[in-house]
Amino acid sequence: MAAHADQLTGGVRIEQLTRRFGAKTVLDRIDLDIAPGEFVALLGRSGSGKSTLLRALAGLDHEVAGSGELRIPGRVSVVFQDSRLLPWRRVLDNVILGLRAPDARQRGVEALAEVGLAGRERAWPNQLSGGEQQRVALARSLVGDPELLLADEPFGALDALTRIRMHDLLRALCKRHQPAVLLVTHDVDEAVQLADRIVVLDGGHISLDLRPGLPESRSPRDPGFQEARELLLKALGVSE
Repeated sequence: MAAHADQLTGGVRIEQLTRRFGAKTVLDRIDLDIAPGEFVALLGRSGSGKSTLLRALAGLDHEVAGSGELRIPGRVSVVFQDSRLLPWRRVLDNVILGLRAPDARQRGVEALAEVGLAGRERAWPNQLSGGEQQRVALARSLVGDPELLLADEPFGALDALTRIRMHDLLRALCKRHQPAVLLVTHDVDEAVQLADRIVVLDGGHISLDLRPGLPESRSPRDPGFQEARELLLKALGVSE
């Protein structure tokens, strides 16, 4: 039986969430709260259940066996590693796809300006670089003013320099729009760079729930950054 999902005003509450694939239990009675406006990164080794948890919150796992309760806001958006733009629609039309609002096009134009793509409204997706396509995906995810933003390794396919720029952009956008955020990533440095709080999944359970307490401006050279990094690597079973 799938988990019961209710709407919550801002933030997320997960209680005793279990997900099974055949005889394998991927999530085992997970409890997790995310406060309104809080940025949480989710780390774990491959197969630890990160994407399974995100898909449960996104409502994309109706046929999966499980139980528990999910309480999520009414407005939820998802960003994937692949931008998933429709190649037969222009950039602006991709951004406002599914948006039911009388001012949808104006909101789409403003969202594109926020991600640095003003003037590219009529471009086709294949005319954009990979980084620009992910900017369009971010604009699409925020144009509906979500209360919860789910991001499944959205920068994993980008080169290192573009990824750094996208980190800065995502932090600025989240500060402006204030959604609760759950970012799934394999990258420890990315998690420390972006998140207010970092959760590690291991064996279907939360093995670490870390609040690094770092300033908004973060440098890998800071002792606090390195301390958080070392704790997370240890929780992931990695030694340097």
